Amino acid sequence: MKDALIHDTAGGMPRLLEIMRRLRDPETGCPWDIEQSFETIAPYTIEEAYEVADAIERGSMEDLRGELGDLLLQVVYHGAMAEEAGAFSFDDIVRGVADKMVARHPHVFGDESREKSAEQQSRDWEAVKAAERAGRAQTGVLEDVALNLPALMRAEKLQKRAARVGFDWPEIGQVLAKIAEEAGELAEARDTLPQDRIAEEMGDLLFVMANLARHLKVDPEVALRGANAKFSRRFASIEAELARQGRSCDESDLEEMDALWDRAKARGL
Repeated sequence: MKDALIHDTAGGMPRLLEIMRRLRDPETGCPWDIEQSFETIAPYTIEEAYEVADAIERGSMEDLRGELGDLLLQVVYHGAMAEEAGAFSFDDIVRGVADKMVARHPHVFGDESREKSAEQQSRDWEAVKAAERAGRAQTGVLEDVALNLPALMRAEKLQKRAARVGFDWPEIGQVLAKIAEEAGELAEARDTLPQDRIAEEMGDLLFVMANLARHLKVDPEVALRGANAKFSRRFASIEAELARQGRSCDESDLEEMDALWDRAKARGL
């Protein structure tokens, strides 16, 4: 019966759960899958989340469908390992997130009014999350900001959390002044301090840049991804132009490549 489910293309979620159970079977499963742990699978989970974001950015619905499936598999994988350890089941995962969504949307599933702005709803959402943290006996304001987030994203989240309790610059001008201060300290460190202190000053500058993005209501991760993509397009244009001349970047110089960069920029790349 379970073999029939595995080969049933309309089997849906039960089919995927059964496939994972079979892959992890200690006697008949896949040796690689059996060896995996939460720690070894976690990097794949992060990678798949980024591939979902990449498919969205490229506007490819076909790729997005596949990448969402890959990300779902990661959830199933972690759920299977937790169930094997007697920690919780996949049903517990589903029940937990469903209960959370109902609790955090009283204006949809409860008796609160829907006549709120998106901003007010965001404030209400944060208030509910703060109450949940209090219920888990979390006392530190920054306590549950995940350590393994990308550093730029974590910087923004730390700053947002601190801002909720009033630890924030009220004016963008103050953030800009701090950027100038940190840039000056970095320039001084470059000439006078060892490499570890230079790295520290560089980190301070990047942290304040993330703060500026937050004040400007710009997602710094999105902004930097955009800058990366723009750099890649323009540099590829330089390579393409040199290739048309039968040359590579190694056979060019900075002045020529700078001019080709400006031409790419003028074309809107």
